[in-house]
Amino acid sequence: QVQLVESGGGLVQAGGSLTLSCAASGRASAGYAMGWFRQAPGKEREIVAVISYTAAYTHYADSVKGRFTISRDKIKKTIHLHMTSLKADDTAVYVCAASRTFDAIQTAKGDYWGQGTQVTVSS
Repeated sequence: QVQLVESGGGLVQAGGSLTLSCAASGRASAGYAMGWFRQAPGKEREIVAVISYTAAYTHYADSVKGRFTISRDKIKKTIHLHMTSLKADDTAVYVCAASRTFDAIQTAKGDYWGQGTQVTVSS
């Protein structure tokens, strides 16, 4: 079992920056690809950014390329999402996920999901 706990959400003005973190714990928490997804009110959940276990591979949604950066600390079993140039359209609940393979998490087939953290961008 893997537990995922997100932190770092909040309210920020448009154009500002915010960094989200997701800490994984549990006996089987090593070796997983991880990533961030988001869901805005009335919209479907969408991928934001994902990263392989070794951090050799990353994938970003077109809407965040050049603005968001995903990274991971394998020792601390934590991933981070550094978000810059935030827009009102980035407002959503951001959810962390972990999958056994990078291919799976790219297609939102998460084995484990966190509770989510709210990000609100005021215009």
